Amino acid sequence: MISILELRHIIECGFLPLSCTCTVNPDGSLMIKVVDPESGSVEMLVTGISPRPLITSRAISNLVGELRNEMTASKIAFRDHHVG
Repeated sequence: MISILELRHIIECGFLPLSCTCTVNPDGSLMIKVVDPESGSVEMLVTGISPRPLITSRAISNLVGELRNEMTASKIAFRDHHVG
């Protein structure tokens, strides 16, 4: 089993070159905050993620991939809404 410290590190590295902070909430769930290091703007903030299913590198990779896809889709939707 992956330790919570190692899990946090893997998630945070998964968002490079953006700055990611993964913290453990008092209830044991995770909060992931992704910030653009150049502008300082928060690109994504997700709370309430259960660490229980994140026991394999594949599961962690899938989570990071899904969150990156959501972040990209959100940027595109925002851009399209404000440009057109």
